[in-house]
Amino acid sequence: MRLFAKPFRAALIGVLSLAAISLAPSASAQITPKTIVFGVAPGPYIDLLKVAIQPGLEKKGYKIVYKEFSDYVQPNLALANGSIDANLFQHRLYLEKFSADKGLKLSPVINVPTAGLGLYSNKIKAVNQLKKGDIVTLANDPTNLARALRFLAKLGVLTFKKDIDPLTASEKDIEQNPLGLVFKPLEAAQLPRTLDSATASVVNGNYAIAAGLSLSSALKLEELDENIKNLVAVKTEDLNKPFVQDIKQVIESPEFLAAVDDPKNVFKEFQKPDWLKEKASAKARK
Repeated sequence: MRLFAKPFRAALIGVLSLAAISLAPSASAQITPKTIVFGVAPGPYIDLLKVAIQPGLEKKGYKIVYKEFSDYVQPNLALANGSIDANLFQHRLYLEKFSADKGLKLSPVINVPTAGLGLYSNKIKAVNQLKKGDIVTLANDPTNLARALRFLAKLGVLTFKKDIDPLTASEKDIEQNPLGLVFKPLEAAQLPRTLDSATASVVNGNYAIAAGLSLSSALKLEELDENIKNLVAVKTEDLNKPFVQDIKQVIESPEFLAAVDDPKNVFKEFQKPDWLKEKASAKARK
């Protein structure tokens, strides 16, 4: 029997080693090679995924799992640590700044239709009704704070100091505030709740829709630059993986455009990225 002991022990160790490898946690969130875990923030983008993207991915054999986050911080941290495979909640400027600040290697895949900022109010009906001492709430994260201030500057309620970078502007960069407004930065998700107390609020589109606000009810809506239209993001090391290419293909498909343009969907009011505008124009010319 001793003749067989060593070979048997060696074989047993090999089997146990293979079992241990198969049970070891993966660095990716994918439960199987055909599962994609998407991270989203509150609002319409989980609906965009479910209605316009998930069906195409399911046709390609994927199972789609969603993980919803309550803020703009955790979705990128979860993406970086492999808890999710992709996220859809942010624009390029935010992704680049957050990644640089946190030392993360994350990359954009493709822009999608986006609901822009809006100036909302339960107290006034027009921007010219703002008066001295009125409180205007806006997002407190640096990227969206600067974005909200640029939006307000375009509305003519403030001006910036010379030689400042509008992309990183904060309250200290305001030169003129002729109406004497009080700007109160708060967490973006909380902004819709301030409409009962503040005179007005600059609310991100996803949080406005999540709170039941219609985009058309805004006093004014932001005209989006391409670098602040929302996008699908993944880990940089995953950019060329099949599941990422499949996500991109589905978003570029005619079925995606049809879902976005369907009048029964809220996405109909969203601002399209340039690539999709061109595709829609080409379709209209046929």
